[in-house]
Amino acid sequence: MSDTTAPRVAPLPARLLRLYGGLALYGLGIAFQVESGLGNGPWDVFHQGLSFRSGMTMGTVIIIVGALVMLLWIPLKQKPGFGTLSNVVFVGVFADTAIYLLPTPGHLAVQASYTVLGVVSIALATGLYIGAGMGAGPRDGIMTGLMRLGLSVRLGRFLIEVTVLAAGWLLGGTVGVGTLVFALAIGPLTQLFTRWFPLT
Repeated sequence: MSDTTAPRVAPLPARLLRLYGGLALYGLGIAFQVESGLGNGPWDVFHQGLSFRSGMTMGTVIIIVGALVMLLWIPLKQKPGFGTLSNVVFVGVFADTAIYLLPTPGHLAVQASYTVLGVVSIALATGLYIGAGMGAGPRDGIMTGLMRLGLSVRLGRFLIEVTVLAAGWLLGGTVGVGTLVFALAIGPLTQLFTRWFPLT
C-alpha cells in the first residue's frame, strides 16, 4: 500500500527556478539597501566596509567572505548543497549587477522606499532559495551548526551579527536607520515568506 502522506517533491527545473530566482532577488535586495544610503543589514555593512578598504566591488567581497565562511562549516560538521555553492557565487554577481544598474536616489522618500524594497526583497529571496531545498546559504549554515552544538539560534545569530556589524562600521560600512529597519523586520518577514514558499 502506497504512502499517500509522503511530501511531494517539486520537479528539479521548478526548484532551480526558485533557487536562482531567490538568489537574484537577494542580490537586488542588497543593492536597494546599498543605494538607499540609509544603512545596510549587518553582514552587508561588513561587506561594504571591506569593499571600501580593499577597492574590490561589493559583490566580489560577498563571494570571498561567503567562501571563507564555508570553512567554518568544517568544524561545525555542516555539509553544503548545490544551493549553498550557488549562493556563494551568484549573490555577489547579482548584487554587483543590480548596484551598477540601480539609480542612486536623491530624495529621502525614494531612499526610504529603497530600504523597504531591500528588506522585503531579501526576506522573500530567503524564503525562495531555502524553499528550493538545495542547501542553506553559507551564513545561514553557521546558525544551523551552532544550533546542533546546543547554542540558541537567537543568541548565536545575535553574537555573530553584532560582531560583523561592529567590524563593518569600523571599516566604514554604512550604518543607519536602514540597519535598524532590517534588524526589526527581517525575521518576521522571512518567517512569513517561508510559510508562503514551504520546502519542496
